[in-house]
Amino acid sequence: MSDAPGTQLRVGRLTKAHGLKGAIKIELYTDDPDRRFVPGAVFTLQVPDTSPWHGKSLTLRELRWYNGHAVGFFEGVDDRSAAEGLAKAILWVDSSAEEAPEDDAWYDHQLVGLAVVRDGERIGEVSHVEHLPAQDLLIVKARGREVMVPFVSAIVPEVDLAAGTVTVTPPPGLFEELPEAEEAQAGGAALEGDAPEAEAGASDGTQHAEASESTADGTGDDTGDHAGA
Repeated sequence: MSDAPGTQLRVGRLTKAHGLKGAIKIELYTDDPDRRFVPGAVFTLQVPDTSPWHGKSLTLRELRWYNGHAVGFFEGVDDRSAAEGLAKAILWVDSSAEEAPEDDAWYDHQLVGLAVVRDGERIGEVSHVEHLPAQDLLIVKARGREVMVPFVSAIVPEVDLAAGTVTVTPPPGLFEELPEAEEAQAGGAALEGDAPEAEAGASDGTQHAEASESTADGTGDDTGDHAGA
């Protein structure tokens, strides 16, 4: 299943098998596991279409804690092999409008259509949400293209449903290419920094060649980047 219905809430992800009796470690995405993970709770599974678990659900028998980690025991998952087949599955639960919302938890339909704001200026709109095993992504329409924004507090510090906005603090280059002038200036600075070394080796052909080779290998631009309810 690629998208969960708007009436469901993502509450966890199965990470890996624990022991030999079908137990599975759970990465919790809920602030209230005592309410969500009770015996008999039924979870809709988000797994690849090719998985034998596609289209099926899991019923919890018991939730235990080992060294601070949540471990689930589910009906029909009785050995390690079955548990390993569920690794990376995302767990969803039905949720009603009467339930008190959890902190920092939103339904997909609440996020779609929100204006994306950076430094007080609207730069796009949330078109949909993608739920990946590692994190959630906000897919934002901006300047005629789609931008994948990791849905983490470092990059998306605020969601204001009342105002209809999502505030983002993206790293440089996420919503636009770095200006060519800045790239050229950075490259020029690197060449200037290498100039004294080149001059120092000008009297010796071998040293000069080594300096030039080092410069060629060292001028790469290493840029790095958040990355998810």
